[in-house]
Amino acid sequence: WSGRNASKDSRTHNHLRDDLSDWLNLAGVAEYQASQNWGISLFMVLLVVVFSEYLKNVPIPLPYVSYSKDEGATCGVTWLRLFQLYRWIISLVIAWILCGILTATGTLGEGDKARIGDVSKSLEDATWFYFPYPGQFGRPTVNVGGFVGFLAAILAGAIESIGDYFACAKLAGAPPPPKYALNRGILLEGVGCFLSGLCGPGLGVTSYSENIGAIGLTKVGSRRVIVCSAILMLIMGMIGKIGVLFASIPSPIIGGMYLVMFGIVTAVGISNLRFVDLTSSRNVFIIGVSIYFGVVVPMWAGKMMADPEAAKAIQTGNAEFDQLVQVLCSSGMIVGAAIACFLDNTIPGTNKERGLTSYEFTATSSADKDLLKKVYHEPVMEYLAGKLPILRKLPFVPN
Repeated sequence: WSGRNASKDSRTHNHLRDDLSDWLNLAGVAEYQASQNWGISLFMVLLVVVFSEYLKNVPIPLPYVSYSKDEGATCGVTWLRLFQLYRWIISLVIAWILCGILTATGTLGEGDKARIGDVSKSLEDATWFYFPYPGQFGRPTVNVGGFVGFLAAILAGAIESIGDYFACAKLAGAPPPPKYALNRGILLEGVGCFLSGLCGPGLGVTSYSENIGAIGLTKVGSRRVIVCSAILMLIMGMIGKIGVLFASIPSPIIGGMYLVMFGIVTAVGISNLRFVDLTSSRNVFIIGVSIYFGVVVPMWAGKMMADPEAAKAIQTGNAEFDQLVQVLCSSGMIVGAAIACFLDNTIPGTNKERGLTSYEFTATSSADKDLLKKVYHEPVMEYLAGKLPILRKLPFVPN
């Protein structure tokens, strides 16, 4: 996917544009969730800002009891920076409780998305354990229209994921991922989508920018934590009553979380442009045009989809092709990234002006072979490639 035969300039520079255009696809999601009740959403933002920035170094006394054979049971007080460790959970719980109080007192009227509905009936109806299996909803079917639509979504997800990988590495303090790691990530996302479709949900499995924002907030980027969290999510996903409980979290609270998380992801994407000469009129032109088109074209596409009569003027008569164009034009990320990559690779400019010199020096100096192997080493693929050297030709196996 990353282009094994692509030119060196394109391979090392295009992902900077992917990171910048990533935010174009996030603003609408955050706005949709937060606008359902701006008061609750802004309250959630306030809690996160206070806990994560102003109170993160404030220790909180907590009593403890310890036991040893020599001294027996002893009591004491330990000081923990709870707001630094659990800022996200504390903010969520406080906002959730506030919504519950406002719902119980009748402050939030019927139909308000911040209300917490009565989940007792749903909890009673939900099964304790449920294990998904292939074919549970019948035999999978395939049609051209659906395939084309999902293909466009997969392309959008792949472009977004490349930017997410670099943003995640930056927030976690890891070296920039090499091309085989990018290809491996896209490959596993495809495997996840296949398994999801096989079991019936039809949900795309891809990287999520809000999780990268969570790394920026919690400062936790350990893969052990991620693996343990994934196992916990698998277990919780098979317990139906827990799913119903989490589904009761009001949308405005999620919107407030998105406002902060997506803001961090946006800042990380923009920070990658520090290598670029922003005093150059060439670079300013490319950045400005790509961002603006990434905002305007999806707005236009949305109006076309909302007005069937107006959409007829741009339809070709081929339903599959029209659907593909519609999906591509609806993604500001694809539009912005495509225009930026085209202009950046066709408008003349020096390597220094484009930021390639500074970026390549930083990437080389911060990513020696031992560190890359430690961070991006995959033992199963390495073992198989050692037994079958021909596997080294695959783009997702280290060469």
